[in-house]
Amino acid sequence: QVQLVESGGGLVQAGGSLRLSCTASGSIFEINVMGWYRQAPGKQRELVALITSGDSTNYADSVKGRFTIFRDNAKNTVYLQMNSLKPEDTAVYYCNADQVLLTSRARVSGFWGQGTQVTVSS
Repeated sequence: QVQLVESGGGLVQAGGSLRLSCTASGSIFEINVMGWYRQAPGKQRELVALITSGDSTNYADSVKGRFTIFRDNAKNTVYLQMNSLKPEDTAVYYCNADQVLLTSRARVSGFWGQGTQVTVSS
């Protein structure tokens, strides 16, 4: 129904920047909520940032002021601009699409990308 493909991860030194992108494809009419989550080794997956179709945003306290989430609704793409990266930001970052309205007018939720690795060296 909905496929998410992420890109933009990599290795960066502390203090550096990366931009992640995630594009959704499928029989999509509208995606209400898109977001980024991350999972570090031995830890649970946690929310990084969310954005609605109306551009309302929500950030984890640990990334406020450093990360910015934004989206291009026409392209069904969400971005995560990550600045001032810290070693503790190292994780696999996953894109999520929720509250999706398909062209069939069915509403579905809970789609995930395959994840992209972000590694921040000290």
